[in-house]
Amino acid sequence: MELLTTNNVWMMICTALVFFMHLGFAFLEIGLTRQKNTINILFKNIFIITVGLLLYALVGFNLMYPTWGANSAGYLGDFIFGISAPLKDGALDLAYNEGYTYWTDFLFQGMFAATAATIVSGAVAERMKIVPFMIFAILYVGFVYPIAGSWKWGGGFLDQLETPFYDFAGSTLVHSVGGWAALVAVCLLGARIGKFKNGKIQAIPGHNIPIATAGVLILWLGWFGFNGGSVLSADPALTSLTLVTTCLAAAAGGVIAALVSTIMYKNLDLTMFLNGILGGLVAITAGADQMSPMDAILIGAIAGAIIVFAVTLIDKLKLDDPVGAIAVHLVCGIWGTLAVGIFGNLAGGAQFVSQLIGIVCYAAFCISTSFIIIYTLKKTMGIRVSEREELEGLDMHEHGMDAYPDFRLNEH
Repeated sequence: MELLTTNNVWMMICTALVFFMHLGFAFLEIGLTRQKNTINILFKNIFIITVGLLLYALVGFNLMYPTWGANSAGYLGDFIFGISAPLKDGALDLAYNEGYTYWTDFLFQGMFAATAATIVSGAVAERMKIVPFMIFAILYVGFVYPIAGSWKWGGGFLDQLETPFYDFAGSTLVHSVGGWAALVAVCLLGARIGKFKNGKIQAIPGHNIPIATAGVLILWLGWFGFNGGSVLSADPALTSLTLVTTCLAAAAGGVIAALVSTIMYKNLDLTMFLNGILGGLVAITAGADQMSPMDAILIGAIAGAIIVFAVTLIDKLKLDDPVGAIAVHLVCGIWGTLAVGIFGNLAGGAQFVSQLIGIVCYAAFCISTSFIIIYTLKKTMGIRVSEREELEGLDMHEHGMDAYPDFRLNEH
């Protein structure tokens, strides 16, 4: 009972840390975009976490974690409406899990669910209509993410491979699932007005880099819960190792991204430094519990270099991603997933192949589902705001208010 209490308290602390990450995402997104769209971005972030939790309670949790024996095919979870804790003699059955209770499990997993849509929010910032985005978020968080998650974390077919696909805390299951949807959305939506002129890339600076920096530091702190909680217990050896590998990968990612971008562009770019930290965090997430500290530094360092080249490539492809979400969450998510087969305790040819299989399966599912949802919305109700709304700002047109009424700038 004492061990259960200790584990349960640790899991609840990690749940709070993952919840805190949503403030980090909000700060990062508003900091790297223009002030005239601040309320719009904040509204989307608040919508995602509130509606995401409700949807996860109503359908998502059961879809993702089917009851024992009910998901023999391993492709789709249980469609059971609502959540109901197992009881024993009228009280909560503490034998549900040796590490934590049913309610703690639901809340911890629910905090992850909304993250996928938050990733998309940053990529489509400043030009997507809010109602189509809300519809997309409902469908993606409520159904797509839980079904995808069930394939591995719910004991589905990827977990049943001869060499099981491995994704400790979600480099693919969370970050790439959001990243694939972000890529599809950006392609269907188009670039912001003024981003590409006469074939040349034009920088559109964010309005508050200090807030963006705070957001990254909050996300780094939240990753203590994201990865540390994914141990699913307070095991001292494994938890402490996981936190060390997480931090070292983040630090290496930031330093290498800053170094590579400085060599390439001859300027000390803080935003690239920040995205390098996030890239390192995303990359280590797939195998944080399986890596040595040196493995983590190498994985994070490679992620940091990848960030610089990925951001450059995305710009050259005329894809407009205001916060670098595709480079951070999709590209580094793929790298981190593959790294499990290259570094650490699971490294080997069979594991690398299983990692590739998992990446391809999630890519096919997420690209197809997100395309169907967003393309349908585009053809039926439209997904892009008008030119006037984009130039004058979504805050006034979609919300009728200004985030900074006393300091408004004419941002056209």
